[in-house]
Parts: sequence; structure tokens; C-alpha cells
Amino acid sequence: MASVVVRPSFWSQAKKIPARYPMAFGVVLSGFKTSFSDLLVQKVVERREKIDWRRNSAFAAFGFIYLGGVQYTLYVPIFGRLFPSASQFIAKPLAKLKDTRGMFEVVAQTFLDQCVHHPLMYFPAFYITRELVMQDQPDVMKVLRQYKMNLTEDLMALWKIWVPCTLVNFAFMPMHFRIPFVAGVSLCWTCVLSAMRGGDVAHSDEMAGGAVTGASYLLLQEGLDVFNKTPVELDDTMRHVNISAAGKDRPGLVADLSRHIAREGGNVTHSKMIRLGEEFIIQMHVSIPPEKCNGFLKSLKKRDFTRELNIQTTTLTKRCSSKDAVFGMAFIVWEQTKPGMVALVAEKTASKGMTIDSLSTNLRIGRDGKREFVIDAMVSSPNMADRSNLDEIVNDISTLKTDLDLTHFDVFVEAGSMSRRSTLI
Repeated sequence: MASVVVRPSFWSQAKKIPARYPMAFGVVLSGFKTSFSDLLVQKVVERREKIDWRRNSAFAAFGFIYLGGVQYTLYVPIFGRLFPSASQFIAKPLAKLKDTRGMFEVVAQTFLDQCVHHPLMYFPAFYITRELVMQDQPDVMKVLRQYKMNLTEDLMALWKIWVPCTLVNFAFMPMHFRIPFVAGVSLCWTCVLSAMRGGDVAHSDEMAGGAVTGASYLLLQEGLDVFNKTPVELDDTMRHVNISAAGKDRPGLVADLSRHIAREGGNVTHSKMIRLGEEFIIQMHVSIPPEKCNGFLKSLKKRDFTRELNIQTTTLTKRCSSKDAVFGMAFIVWEQTKPGMVALVAEKTASKGMTIDSLSTNLRIGRDGKREFVIDAMVSSPNMADRSNLDEIVNDISTLKTDLDLTHFDVFVEAGSMSRRSTLI
């Protein structure tokens, strides 16, 4: 009787590859993961029409050589020699968590990785690679100074994500799956950031490469802030006025109105402004001391801009408002709101020839329980011709952080065709 030869299935053979060729598998997977992460940033965040393959190839090389090769050498051969019982501990059932010696070795490996390897090897290599890839005229000494300055913030962000993940990795993942596990978590990080910050050209450099740094962790926090915004009741010692206005749009229109409100002692809290065709619509809540309220209402009828705007005012006794989550240029003050903030923001955008498509302000309780005043503005300009011009405008807008003495400032840029129109939000 002839014997029957049973050939193993493709899947059963494929499952053996990581164990048979652990280093090669980790190197290839890390390289392709880093390449895909950069493609994700270029297409989803930067919204490029054409892929920068030179940049993508450089990040892929970093993935192949460092994330695959160097990290594999550290995690498997080196840690395997330093902690000979690591592989046996991993193979034990869940009751191994009571194994004091085994858990000590897991913590020791995590400490060496997070407190020695990352600050002394990974971050310098990553910063230098990103500088060489992202900048036309890279300055290695400058980026090393930046690495040193950011190290504490980067490590705090790194540990929040990677200490728990590394403990799981070293306690439960087979040795040949350590690098694939790291690649999977890193890819998830890039996917989450890309989904939250899609179109955020201004912060694409921080997301490039997929590393957890202080800057990229802050981007994640800002994306999550939308779930933690709680409007607060207005001050009952003040009078509250609702202003509804509409008129033909022009640069500086909001600046004129908000500056007049500030001069009269009023303060803009909740507002919504939007350009519809050639018309600009303003819905604005103003709080003002009771003794100044009547004078303020009368003054609105005497100003030059009232000839351009059809202004209607209503004195409010109860606040009813809602705020939609808006990605954009955010200015956050942790203390009580300051009169004139909206005016300064509007004046700065008008001085750059930008028109306000929409602007909203909000009082809220932040994640730390402190009172915040937030300005979200969407502005557009035909004056943004290229990336260098965009950077110049963003840097000029960023002076508002000093002008307004802000504790937090962020600029979110969404660019369609950079050569025609960019939107600074």
C-alpha cells in the first residue's frame, strides 16, 4: 500500500517563520512598519498628492537597521544572556506573576530598555534621522541640543505609553515576538495620531517616524481634550448681552467690533462667527459690568462699523449654548479670561491679510479641573504660496503666546494645495 504524504498548509508553514528566522522577520517587519507609518503621515496628516519616496526610504532604512536590527540584538541576544531564565519565565502560565525572581527580571529588562537604551541610544538616533530626512539643510548639532532640551519631556511621554507595553512584552511575548510586538504598538500609535490630527500640516514633523515623544504625546492629549470639555456657568455679577450681526465680509471686521467691546469694558465669552458667501455672520455673547451695560449698548449704534453691520442686541438672563468640537488654532488660558484677547487674535490675523471663516470662544473646565478660556479660529489666506511662506506666517501668529501671556498655544494647519490655498485653523 502506498503511503500518503500530507503536505503542511501554507499557514502552518508561515507561522513557523518568526521562530525560525527571528532576526530577519523582525528586521523586515520593522522596516515595512516604519515605511507604512510615514506613508500614513504623508497621505493622512500632510495630505500630499505625491509621496516623497526619498523621505519614505530613509525612514524605512531606520526601521530596518535600528528598530529591527539594533533593538532585536538588545532584546533577544543581549537580554537573553543577561537574564538566562527569561525565555523559561515567558513560557510559564499566568501564575508566574507570583514568581518574584522572574518578575524582578522583567522589571530589570524594562528599566534597561526605558531608562538606558531609549535616552542614550534611541532618542539621539531618532532625532538625527528625522533631522536628516525632514530638513533641506540639516543641523545635527542643533538637533542634538533639542534632544537634550526635550529629554525629560520625551521620557515622561515615553514611559506613559511604553512602560506598561514593555512590561507586557517582556513578561508574555516569546523572544522571537518581542520586535513584532513593539512594531504593532508603534503602528497603532501612528494610526491613532493620524486619525486625530488628519490635515495637521503644522505638526507633521512631530508625527513623522512614529516615535512617542513629548511633542507627539501632547498632540494625543489635545485630540482627547474634546471628550473633556465642560461649559461653565457665567458670572452672575455681570450683565450678559447677545450680539447678532451680519454684513459684507472684509478683513478686520471682527477686529473692529471686538476691539470696541474691549474698550467699553466688555468681554467676549461664547461666540460663533462664520463667512457665508460674501456675508459674514456674527453671534457673540458679551459679559460686561452692570454699570457699563447701557452705555455699551448705546455705543454700538454710533460706531462707523455699524454702517457695515446690521447689529441686533439682546440682554440675557439665562445662558443657553453648545459647542461643537473644532480642530483649529487654540489659545488656552488656565486663569480667568482677559478682556481684549479676542481683539488681539483678530487684529493679528487681519494684519496678515487673512480672513476669518469661523471663530468660536468657550469657557470650560479642563482635565485638571481648572477654568479655561479657549479661542478656536479658522482663517484663510491667499497669501500662503509655499511651505516657507506658511512657516513665516505661523511663526508670526505664534507671537500671540507672548503677547497674551498664554500658558498654552497651538497652531493647527490644514493645507489643500499649498501653492494655491492653505487653511490655518
